[in-house]
Amino acid sequence: MASDPDNGSNPDDELRELLRNLLSGQGGIDPSQLAGAAGLPGDPASIAAIFSQLQGAMNRADDGIDWSTALRQGEQRAAAEQRQLSDDERARLDQALGLAGLWLDEAVELGPLATTPELLTRRSWVAASMPVWTQLAEPVAGSIADALTGVMQEQAPEELQSMLQGAGRMIRAVGGTLFAMQLGQVVGELATEVVSGGDIGIPVLEDGRAALLPQNVAEFGDGLDIPTSEVELYLAVRELAHARLFKHARWLRLRFLTAVTEFAQGIAVDTSRLEELASDFDPSNPEALRDAVSSGTLILPRSDSQQRALDRIETLLALIEGWVDVATAAATSRLPHRDAIAETIRRRRASGGPAESALATLVGLELRPRRLREAAAMWTAVTEAVGVTARDGLWAHPDLLPTADDLDEPARLVARLTGSDTLTTSADDEFDQALEALLRGETPTLDEQAAAAGDDVEVDEFEIDLRDGEDVDGEDDEDDAPGGDGPVR
Repeated sequence: MASDPDNGSNPDDELRELLRNLLSGQGGIDPSQLAGAAGLPGDPASIAAIFSQLQGAMNRADDGIDWSTALRQGEQRAAAEQRQLSDDERARLDQALGLAGLWLDEAVELGPLATTPELLTRRSWVAASMPVWTQLAEPVAGSIADALTGVMQEQAPEELQSMLQGAGRMIRAVGGTLFAMQLGQVVGELATEVVSGGDIGIPVLEDGRAALLPQNVAEFGDGLDIPTSEVELYLAVRELAHARLFKHARWLRLRFLTAVTEFAQGIAVDTSRLEELASDFDPSNPEALRDAVSSGTLILPRSDSQQRALDRIETLLALIEGWVDVATAAATSRLPHRDAIAETIRRRRASGGPAESALATLVGLELRPRRLREAAAMWTAVTEAVGVTARDGLWAHPDLLPTADDLDEPARLVARLTGSDTLTTSADDEFDQALEALLRGETPTLDEQAAAAGDDVEVDEFEIDLRDGEDVDGEDDEDDAPGGDGPVR
């Protein structure tokens, strides 16, 4: 029903009432299906939670997305199967972290952390990491919410157009809240998979903060047929190495998150696909919209500039993970099963878990170091060539950091660091120049060759043009050839 200014009705109030009716099930939406569309279980508590949060979004209806919804959903999901840490387990892991710090001191030049490493529950990891996840997701959430608002306004029947005028903020807030709820579910699920603060590779915790998730560490070691103490110690060393790197290279966290944010800001939503969903939308089956968002089909293919940005991100992530691998390998040389644990981690990082895959489709970015092995090989070569101090010194400034080309040809990086690339002689340069000239068909005369070599000898009478068999003075030398059979070739 259109608003009537004379009666004092407000289009925003009418839309709010319409949405309330829909959410309450009076307009054809099954509450349990709506909960499923948001990635929530269909139990009464979950349904009540989603209604409460969407009602809050309608009442707030400002320009921003209420990311506290993501935090609540994430904490609830993480706490569902969480167990408490025993005193014996805490003492054992504290001891492992202490020993890990001593071993790492021998393997890297980066100093120890200023804060004591922590033992986090799954729920506390969600709370600590959510600010970073929301930063990564906000550009995509904003794009989808804006596109949804525009499509709904375009697809709405004529009798509802006046109601939708000026109600864009409310629609955007509801769409953003649904996205935030999905993000919370994904991060909460991710909390059941990660073993430490740096396990994903990106700095989800503050610089210099290290943490292990004891429950997930124990599950990681199940089935490996490796003593628990070795697994715990290896993971402790790896986490401390990651945290020390970000503490030492203060610029690294900002550079990485800025690069990811710039990539995400370039993500474009497929409005034609969204229009199809809107035109075919079945209120009794809202899961179609959830599936489109979570599967990533609403996000258009990457542009060339986005692909270049993604290549830079993947290179930086590979450099980080490769250095951590090499530093951890050196620090854990005493562990009998070091290589087996390292290979398990590499395979796990290469494939990713279900929650990591869901996060990639939701945010539009896979945070996996595709060139991890090349990066580890490069850091190993650098260590052998210039030592640990010079290797770790490359993290002092972004301009010193190796590039993607260095991953392709570590020998060039080693030559540059050792100064061996400056030892080429002038004779080498002259040979290269002469070869290039020959390939271009620009063979110099003997006088020119002698001059280039610094020789004062002049060759006038017997200079021979190797291209046409004539003397320099232009006369044919057939008679000068041995036997008089033709020109010298």
